[in-house]
Amino acid sequence: MKDKVINIGSVSHGTKMRRAVWNVTYALFFRPFPTLLFWWWRWLLLRLFGAEVCFYAHVYSSVRIWAPWNLKMEKGSCLGPHVICYNQAMVTLEDHAIVSQYAYLCTAGHKIDKPNNASSGLIVAPITIDKNAWIGTRAYINMGVEVGEGAIVGATASVFKDVEPWTVVGGNPATSIKKRELK
Repeated sequence: MKDKVINIGSVSHGTKMRRAVWNVTYALFFRPFPTLLFWWWRWLLLRLFGAEVCFYAHVYSSVRIWAPWNLKMEKGSCLGPHVICYNQAMVTLEDHAIVSQYAYLCTAGHKIDKPNNASSGLIVAPITIDKNAWIGTRAYINMGVEVGEGAIVGATASVFKDVEPWTVVGGNPATSIKKRELK
């Protein structure tokens, strides 16, 4: 993960302005349209704000997305109800990757090697959820993590390291439970 971390110090004024416009748009035009009838409307708004969202991806209206321009969703991927996507760096969901309700994807943190952590600089790293992976309800995925193809992160797990493909992990911190075998 260390090679993925970028020290950005703080959020730029341009990003703060884009976020302000996105937050107003989210409150007025994204969140109030919860039914499946409006999936295309949410797709359009995300695309207008720079997200790379496949037409066949699904985003629930209750999802909190920090920066749509740092979101890529491929065919069949899904951000479930009440997911928090704190994506100061890129979050990528490959084909058929599923993030279940109330999960938290966190791409940012602070350097902790100085006495005053808050002023020691913001660090970010991308998150990648590979194809056919599934993030369980209320799971936490830390910055710089890649969840391998076909892997499952169990409910309430906290993931701080990459998850191997076709592995089931759970707990806090998440540890391997078993290999996933399809029958």
